Amino acid sequence: MQGEPRRSTLAVVLLALLTEAPMHPYRMQQVIKERGQDQLVNVAQRNSVYQALERLVRDGMARPATTAREAGRPERTVYEITEAGAATFRRWLAEMLPAPAREFPEFPAALAFLAVMAPAEVKELLERRIEAQQARLAAIREQAPPGMPRLFLIEDEYRAAMLGAEVAWLRSIVADLASGAFTWDLALIRKTLAEFS
Repeated sequence: MQGEPRRSTLAVVLLALLTEAPMHPYRMQQVIKERGQDQLVNVAQRNSVYQALERLVRDGMARPATTAREAGRPERTVYEITEAGAATFRRWLAEMLPAPAREFPEFPAALAFLAVMAPAEVKELLERRIEAQQARLAAIREQAPPGMPRLFLIEDEYRAAMLGAEVAWLRSIVADLASGAFTWDLALIRKTLAEFS
């Protein structure tokens, strides 16, 4: 293994799966979707799992264990985690839990440029976002199997808390847009640019 392997959320999820049991890439993708972890990592393209797994193998964190063939299916390679992979996985978790990562989500970037749109248009768009986020929140709450220990739902609990906070904040912004407490026009934009540029 040369240097520090590149950490990605998908690599972390794959190492977690391999910690549970050896698996072939197609099964990894299925398990990720079954557990709702496709909200944590993008596995819409099966190729992404294969590419991330190839990096893990190249970096010495996973290795082919066996090959298996099911009736009517092509031969599949089953992978397992290595000792180096298990150690790296634990180290990554220890780094990820206390330290906020630099993430670059689209929504704050869009908020930064509201001035190019009319307040009424922004209000309507944010109302649509509230509906979308409420639907996501409902889906998270509905997918939890009854009796499942909290330990196995903690990431969903976090996502639900973040979505709930966002929906509450969005409602306050929409209310301020509706009442006129939060508004802008070209005169305000020009005045602000002159004052703060």
